[in-house]
Amino acid sequence: MMKKFAGIAVLVFFCSFSALLSAEEKLTYETISPAQPTSNPDKIEVIEFFWYGCPHCYSFEPSLAAWLKTKPKNVDFIRIPAVFNEQWGKHAKAYFVAEALGVVDAVHADFFDAIQEKKQTLETEDELAKFFAAHGVKDADFRETYNSFIIDSKMRQAPALAAKYGITGVPAIIVNGKYRTNGTLAGSQEKMTDVMNELIKKESSGK
Repeated sequence: MMKKFAGIAVLVFFCSFSALLSAEEKLTYETISPAQPTSNPDKIEVIEFFWYGCPHCYSFEPSLAAWLKTKPKNVDFIRIPAVFNEQWGKHAKAYFVAEALGVVDAVHADFFDAIQEKKQTLETEDELAKFFAAHGVKDADFRETYNSFIIDSKMRQAPALAAKYGITGVPAIIVNGKYRTNGTLAGSQEKMTDVMNELIKKESSGK
């Protein structure tokens, strides 16, 4: 009888332990179903969904910037501005313009600062033209790109991207089209990079 009781106790312990591990995994990241294709199958793709008007995205930037300096060589990092409404769309358009002009590195951090610290709106074409001019972009180059077909196409496609990955808030991270995490799941904004590294390692071991 005692052996039977001990056996049951051990079984309960392991079941409880397994359940605990499962709960912890769910709190860390979620699995995307179906998994989405990546741009380069030879690389681990990491996508950040963000919005310049999001204070949580802004607070995540220092951790993300530090991670980018040491990210594994087999990782491709992609930023995608989420578009959930018209205001988000205006800021997303600014990012797409910066991307098309090749000036993301020059304007990204300053754009965040302008929105979050200086409380600038930066939504109209004229406001954005002035901002980009301050970063060395000619007015004519900015306006031509801002009103181009390629930017219009990106803007029409943008709202569907978040839904494609099951994104309902930002900042959110997608790893290799298979996993999704955010501050709530990871435990904090800072811990998001730990989860990213864990998932990158997990994916790298399978390549």
